[in-house]
Amino acid sequence: MSDQQAGQQPYTPQPQNSGPFRAGDRVQLTGPKGKLNTITLEPGKVFHTHRGILEHDAIIGLPDGSVVSNNVGVEHLALRPLLSDFVMSMPRGAAIIYPKDAAQILSLADIFPGANVVEAGVGSGALSLWLLRAIGPAGTLRSFERRDEFADVARANAATFLGHDPENWTVTVGDLQDALPEAVEEQSVDRVVLDMLAPWECLDEVTAALKPGGVLLCYIATVTQLSRVAEAIRASGDYTHPQSSETMVRGWHVEGLAVRPDHRMIGHTGFLITARRLAPGSVLPELKRRPSKSDYSDDDVEAWTPGALGERQSSPKSLRKRVRAAAASAELSKARTAEAAAADDAAHEDDPTIN
Repeated sequence: MSDQQAGQQPYTPQPQNSGPFRAGDRVQLTGPKGKLNTITLEPGKVFHTHRGILEHDAIIGLPDGSVVSNNVGVEHLALRPLLSDFVMSMPRGAAIIYPKDAAQILSLADIFPGANVVEAGVGSGALSLWLLRAIGPAGTLRSFERRDEFADVARANAATFLGHDPENWTVTVGDLQDALPEAVEEQSVDRVVLDMLAPWECLDEVTAALKPGGVLLCYIATVTQLSRVAEAIRASGDYTHPQSSETMVRGWHVEGLAVRPDHRMIGHTGFLITARRLAPGSVLPELKRRPSKSDYSDDDVEAWTPGALGERQSSPKSLRKRVRAAAASAELSKARTAEAAAADDAAHEDDPTIN
């Protein structure tokens, strides 16, 4: 008689982001002065600091959130990195979307479990990890990236954090304009998130893919891009009036009566602009507002947003190094997951009372 027939839940291995530390786990160590170091646990290895050494074996087997001392008695707090910690320290092929912006994207784009989401470009995979977590195993994420190196880094970073290659995530290398119509059916996508230099260039393809009522969100870095994509959305006649915002986070020092803003803050990183797809044939009512102080033409918009928008390029040598680092980390994480699953299966076979 099976477990389900006996009224028991089927056995599944323990998630890798909880439980005692295991060999292969990434651990974030916080020293007495608040300095953070992230290590991957390996039996027999040691972590060196200028104030002693800490054996990996002393951490393996301890519960998450433990305090462990090194050979000279200096204490370190050991925690599994949160996703926000991981994306800030993972290998990068391109600049990442900061956690503060990722949180706003999940909210403003209304990413929900089971959603069919399109993302371009994938960069280093930071936003992809947030999207995968939000859509859950029932959702689908299709990511598009123009550069092979960035796609490789993104795949490796995802495998490192998750311990496996997500089955509901595909990364396509190529231009969104060409690849999207071949990858999805018309009006089949719930949400589209664009992090690219010129999102207005692929607006027609995105519009065709989005369901009526679906959300388009663009993450853009400069005011020139913000102006141009907003006018392109309005000119299409296929969307609601675009809404724009930016997010700035300022921490506070709170200790007794010493309460003040932190000296440093995460200021401007990018703009977010959102709009919702209208039903085909629908005409958006005009907003009743005062006329603009000045009219403009297409030439004015082009002058404000010249086509030669600069794109910072990483050197081939630097990209190759990042790809190797990400791939090595991914292989270690997947091997760790396979070993843990095999150990759990063996324990289940030895003790049939384990659910």
